[in-house]
Order: sequence, then structure tokens, then C-alpha cells
Amino acid sequence: MLAALFYGPMDVRLEERPIPQPANGEILVKVVAATTCGTDVKAFRRGHPLLFHDVPAGFGHEVSGIVAAVDKNVTQFQEGDAVVVANSAPCQHCFYCRLGRYSLCENLIFLNGAYAEYLLVPEPIVRQNLYILPSNTSFIAAALTEPLACALHGIEASDIKPGDTVVILGAGPLGLLLAAIAKLRGARVIITGRGTQRLAVARHFGVDVVIDVNGLSSQEQVEAVRNKTDTQRGADVVIEAVGTPETWTLAAKMARPGGLINFFGGCPSGTQVSIETRPLHYGELTIKGVFHHTPLFFQQALELIAGRFIDIEALITARVPLSYILDVFELLLQKQGIKYALIPPDFEHLGIVRAIPE
Repeated sequence: MLAALFYGPMDVRLEERPIPQPANGEILVKVVAATTCGTDVKAFRRGHPLLFHDVPAGFGHEVSGIVAAVDKNVTQFQEGDAVVVANSAPCQHCFYCRLGRYSLCENLIFLNGAYAEYLLVPEPIVRQNLYILPSNTSFIAAALTEPLACALHGIEASDIKPGDTVVILGAGPLGLLLAAIAKLRGARVIITGRGTQRLAVARHFGVDVVIDVNGLSSQEQVEAVRNKTDTQRGADVVIEAVGTPETWTLAAKMARPGGLINFFGGCPSGTQVSIETRPLHYGELTIKGVFHHTPLFFQQALELIAGRFIDIEALITARVPLSYILDVFELLLQKQGIKYALIPPDFEHLGIVRAIPE
């Protein structure tokens, strides 16, 4: 099979590899669509502390496809099923799992290897976090379940109420999904970002205020946001979705007293951020971080996609053959496009829609 393998920062190679065979509760999925992710772009550029323990390693984690083979111990899936595969599963028995904090699982397993013709899915994911595609759900839309699940986790943790003013810093894929879900929760949403295409998608998702921060200083960005809040007091909720210490610092200056700041975007390892203590203490701000998703959020995300509550394929800039993966990542490094759907050779000619008989 054709597979993209991560050897190190800026070193991903497209190679021919043997097709793996399932055992011990595993299944083999023939990939129909794999979508690019900001985390993959970061990992491509600088590596990742959680995703790659040994190299070369499979690359990519947003994926849907068709079950090609099942281990004899698997009964809930069969060959020919159209499925979407989550990229992780908790152990269900560690300290954090017993608390119900599954994204903090001490033994959380991660699945990579979506940028390939076949993907071997381990038993814990088969058992907990693998789903049949609902009827008439696009494979490409289904592949986007994982980032939507992460966004759902972020919104759920932000305690958003109808009528709240919510600021999203960053109009990348996750920032746009956070904005779309915040709108579904009845919030008034302000988003800041760069890029004509990304800001256009924000408007398509119904964002109330879109602020192009290109050319604005940090202070000007803070003022631009506060000027769009009631009496300039600041936002009820601020979600940072860029992942830099600079934007973390900005986020802390945009919330009203009693507001909540969600540091959703992950910064590079070893970085630090400085936050002024007076508004934090006297303004009674709530600050939290949010990481990853859980099986429940993944299931809810798939339901939103199947119900067409969000036009999630609006994030897809283009459908591209898998063989062009390095060209796609070069475009993403240059901040061209939002997300790309990589399609293996056997499915390049299809409409990429799967209808399952009721």
C-alpha cells in the first residue's frame, strides 16, 4: 500500500508498505478520505511530544473509510461497513478515567497513519471509538468528526450560555469550528484572524463580528475586540485557538471581570506565558486549558455532521490525490487553504458519498 511516513521534522516520505492484517480485535480500514489538521502541520514542522514515539511512524489522524478485513474476535463490524475512525481511546481504568476525565487518560492511545491506502485500527478504538457512517454522510464530512469533537470539548468546557459574547482568537480550522458551535449554543460570536478565505468561512458560519487582525498591533487587537463588546467591558468567554504565548497573553486581556478564558490552542513545548495578576485576581477570571476529545464528544460530533447542523465541508479547500501530500503540506506551511481532503488512488474517481441502506 501507499503510505506517508513521518521520519522527523520536515521529513515525511511517501512509500510502498505491506498491507497490515488485523489480529487481537483489530480491523483493517481501506481509507476513502483523510483530512489535514493543524496539529499535523505543527508536527510536520517541529515533531510532536505525543504522536510519534518511534520513527518512521504513520502520519495523519482524521479519517473515514470502508472495513476491508476484521479479526475473528470482532463481531460489531464486518467487511464493507462504511466507518469513521477516532484517533484515540482511553483505558477506562486509570485515575483520570475513573474520574470521567477521559482526555487526560494516563494510558491514552493515539492512532496515526490516516495518510495511506489502509489503516489498521487497534482493539481499544474498535471497541470504544469506531462508528458506522449514518446514511448519506459524505466520507469527507465524516473524516472531519475528530476536529469537531475537539471543538465540542472546548465549547462544553467554556460554560457558554445563550446571549453570551464569545471571542475566538484564530480563524484556523478549529477556531472556525469553535465559532460554529458557539453559534449553535446561541452565543454572539466575535472571531479574529487572517486570510480572506478563512474569514469568509467564518461569515458563512454566521459569526457576528469578523476582525481581520492583519497589520494590527497586539494592543490594537485587544481594543478592536473590546470595542465590539457591551460598554467595552470585554467578552463573557474568550477562547484562544492559535497556540502561541503571544495570543494566550492577548486572550487574558479580552475577558470581562468574571469571564472565562479557555486556552484551547496548544503552544510549543517549553514555552511560557506572562499574565498580569491584578485583573486575574480582582476580576475573578476563570482560566482553563482544554485538550483533545472523548468518545462521547466524538459521537456527538458525528451526530452534528450527519444532521447537517454545520456545513463542515466548507472547511475543505480542495480534494487532492494522496500522492500530492507533500505539496499539500507545503501549501499549508505557507498558510494557503484551510483543510485538504487526501484521497487514495482507488477513490479519486468517486463522488465520495456513501449511502447505507436503512
